[in-house]
Amino acid sequence: MTEPEVSPSVSEQAVRVAQSFVALADTLVDDFDVVELLDRLVADCVSLLDCSAAGILLLNQDRVLEVVASSDEASRMMEVLQLESHSGPCVDAVQTGDAVAVTNPADLRRRWPALSRAIEAVGYSAVYAFPMRLRNETIGALNLFNVEPLPLSTFDLRLAQGLADIATIGILQQRSLARSSDLAEQLQLALNTRITVEQAKGMIAEYGGVDMGEAFDALRAFARQHRVKLSVVAHSLISRNLDPAHLVAKRPPR
Repeated sequence: MTEPEVSPSVSEQAVRVAQSFVALADTLVDDFDVVELLDRLVADCVSLLDCSAAGILLLNQDRVLEVVASSDEASRMMEVLQLESHSGPCVDAVQTGDAVAVTNPADLRRRWPALSRAIEAVGYSAVYAFPMRLRNETIGALNLFNVEPLPLSTFDLRLAQGLADIATIGILQQRSLARSSDLAEQLQLALNTRITVEQAKGMIAEYGGVDMGEAFDALRAFARQHRVKLSVVAHSLISRNLDPAHLVAKRPPR
């Protein structure tokens, strides 16, 4: 019996997907960094899926959503606006536990009038949100944005939920290792770490004369190159133990 041929593009995509899941699973050690895990998740979403940007909101100790990861500044702003307006795809996904997909600009305006103007202003035409949930426990949501108003394929939709699921399992597995309160403390620590990362991005941006997106790329690249946690590099920067010149060259004034 002749085996069906697999196109190089499909085969390459399968390898990249497998590598992504392996890399995500590899971060799930006893002392894994939640921020590092979720930053990898949003980066993999943009790399593997037919989407333009990604972001993640997590519930803090008080069950209030906060931004914990974003692939770029535009997606981070969309996450912030959802928090401020208490509406949007991520908010709905967390509240209902169901995935959200809106690929029609008219539906965007009808569903979230205030938020839709901001979404369209940055060029997005389609939004998706996938609950980060295991059984009855929901801890946040993964948000995808696309400049094209075309729906994601069934494969991409399943892959996005699968990526969100493995991150969720990694976080919630701590319940088998510690008290439930420790999980809440770990999530809160992740949110606090995000503040440190944002401060470090600001330092890099100011020193190098680059935008916040380029600053984050430099921060992440340095952490991966030296096999150090993102949070450790960020803390070293703001505590002045690491010179931003090691991460980015200073641009001459115009």
